[in-house]
Amino acid sequence: MVEKNKVYRHFKGNLYLVIDVAKHSETEEDYVVYKEINSDKLWIRPLAMFIEKVDKVKYPTVTQEYRFERVD
Repeated sequence: MVEKNKVYRHFKGNLYLVIDVAKHSETEEDYVVYKEINSDKLWIRPLAMFIEKVDKVKYPTVTQEYRFERVD
């Protein structure tokens, strides 16, 4: 479950603040709206992609299990 107002680490190392989860107006697909920490850049990504596991074949040296993981 993605939580808004929480910080998540992308598997490549950058930190992001989740703003909210929004629905696409035509497909009703859920998207995560998030902001890069220390910049004004806002991003959106399908929820399914946000919570997916890292492709260990493509990125064999990555130790993080999921694309984004919450930072406590």
